[in-house]
Amino acid sequence: MAPPVLLVIAHGSRDPRHAATVHALTGRVRAQRPGLRVETAFLEFNAPSVPQVLERLAAEGAAEAVALPLLLTRAFHAKTDIPSVLREARARLPRLHIRQADVLGPSPLLNATLGRRLREAGVRPGDIPRTGLVLASAGSSDPEAIAVIAEIARELRHTGWCAVRPAFASASLPRTEDAVRALRAEGIDRVAVAPYVIAPGRLPDRIAAGAEAAGADVLADVLGPAPELARLLLDRYDEARVPVGASLSA
Repeated sequence: MAPPVLLVIAHGSRDPRHAATVHALTGRVRAQRPGLRVETAFLEFNAPSVPQVLERLAAEGAAEAVALPLLLTRAFHAKTDIPSVLREARARLPRLHIRQADVLGPSPLLNATLGRRLREAGVRPGDIPRTGLVLASAGSSDPEAIAVIAEIARELRHTGWCAVRPAFASASLPRTEDAVRALRAEGIDRVAVAPYVIAPGRLPDRIAAGAEAAGADVLADVLGPAPELARLLLDRYDEARVPVGASLSA
């Protein structure tokens, strides 16, 4: 029996780099698990939409799909938008069993991806004890999502950085430039900014502009199609498709 289809649900963006990055990531997921059918859908701005993909899967006779939000925290899209879209699809497509996987974060694999991007930007292990880090996320008005970012920043502080500050591109404060300047005010000479976002777009560009305006020494790339992130998608897929107490081989 074929395994459930993995349907990766991204937010979407008018910026073409966003969809290109999402497709590169899902391509890496396919490469890591040959034989697994991986589909991509978007909530807005890009095609195909979530209902379009689910209707196509049902028409083709697919029995089950795991809908995986390509989101780092449990905020509005994960709590409201995606469940609503999936509820409507279940009502229209009763023969297609749809499960919703958990969001991606927090996870050690996301922290590993951040580390990869910082190394690629030029941060060496010996730099970390004298470098302040700004963990810059897209931002949210959801207190749970903000608390998660703050907790990740605390965890990263214990990995050797001399200081770590969270920052947000929208909805919350501080902004990236303010966090960089606050670290400078504490006497930290070297500051790195790590975008805690998956794909390029308007908010990541705002993070980059803030880092440049405040004179950050290092700006890492977005998480993008990193192998650690692809592995995390598969982990969330496996968790969703296997009932608690069962095994993958069952």
